[in-house]
Amino acid sequence: MSSEIPRIGFLGAGQMALAMAHGFVTNGGIPGGQIVASDPFPEARTRFENQISGAKTTTSNQTVVDQSDVVFLAVKPQMMAEAAATINDIPDSCLFVSIAAGLSITKLKELFPTKRMIRVMPNTPCLVGMSACAFSAGEGVEAADIDVTQKLLNATGLALQVPEKQLDAVTGLSGSGPAFIYILIEAMSDAGVREGLPRGIALQLAAQTVKGAAEMVLATGEHPGVLKDKVASPGGTTIAGIHELEKKGFRGAIIDAISAAAGRSRELGLD
Repeated sequence: MSSEIPRIGFLGAGQMALAMAHGFVTNGGIPGGQIVASDPFPEARTRFENQISGAKTTTSNQTVVDQSDVVFLAVKPQMMAEAAATINDIPDSCLFVSIAAGLSITKLKELFPTKRMIRVMPNTPCLVGMSACAFSAGEGVEAADIDVTQKLLNATGLALQVPEKQLDAVTGLSGSGPAFIYILIEAMSDAGVREGLPRGIALQLAAQTVKGAAEMVLATGEHPGVLKDKVASPGGTTIAGIHELEKKGFRGAIIDAISAAAGRSRELGLD
């Protein structure tokens, strides 16, 4: 992989591709003109070009491969074989990075005859530079490939390298996790409205509370249980609320949701 700024391609110009491209341009120093994306849907191509200034789009997957140093496979897992069938030639200089849930590196390399395949599970907060993602490198991937992938992903937030066998768990936890947090924020906001707060104020307070609590965990390094205990004073309001969460099975519901998402990721890899 060259030390120069890489040319970035996306097979698929959907929401995740858009979020990642935005992160690369905003925080990664990648000019929009270095990015090209393919998609069969005109509305997706138009949205991508409108939101990533200077980026180009096409209906041809082969064009993306020909014009890119790093190609992100951003199509749905069920559509990956169809996308691969449209590519007739893969330059040796091209690194592939898949963001499709469930599809193993072995399966991906069967579809795309390349030695250089990295598998990533990102999440949508990369749009605001706050992604939590993990990646695994297949055999044949060079140290420079891992380096450029790490740098690109770091531009979107946190990026950790893990063994591939852990990526289904990552999918359930951080890949699907934002949706679970959005439900929490919505529910907290609804509760605020129920207790008399205006909707706008309730939503801002709920979202900032979640953001602040997460930052406390990351900044202090303390266990969440320790931080929770520091909020819950004896006989106070917080412990009363925690009691209700425990009665309603809040912890179990979160664990089951993440396990279900991870299980579905494993199922996708078998389809």
